[in-house]
Amino acid sequence: MFLGTHTPRLDEKGRLFLPAKYREELAGGLVLTKGQERCLYVFPAAEFARITEALRTAPVTAKAVRDYSRVFFASASDEVPDKQGRVTIPQGLRDYAALERDCVVIGANTRLEIWDAAAWAAYEADQNEAFSAASEEVLPGVL
Repeated sequence: MFLGTHTPRLDEKGRLFLPAKYREELAGGLVLTKGQERCLYVFPAAEFARITEALRTAPVTAKAVRDYSRVFFASASDEVPDKQGRVTIPQGLRDYAALERDCVVIGANTRLEIWDAAAWAAYEADQNEAFSAASEEVLPGVL
């Protein structure tokens, strides 16, 4: 489970230090891909395999499934962090998420998300009021 908020910076080669507490779990490999709201998703290899299997069983006759799968897999990049815990983010993914220097890495349960720092600040500001006012209908039976 991934939790918390971290604020690494991209270096001049497009590398990002993964949060230290997750480096061991991600040392064997991870997958970076496009996420919603113009962030990047970071999945451990095993979690990406689980998602792949779930999408494999989705009906290819559904246009939304085909569209989502195409973008999700076409933008995916399997990476192995270096010995310092850095991962290189491909240019196309950096462009998609508007990553230049200051980043925010958040824990999002089974994945990490990488955000441009300003984009995360704006998103979080927009969502805090809705979160504080959320009723049981958002997660029925969970909270």
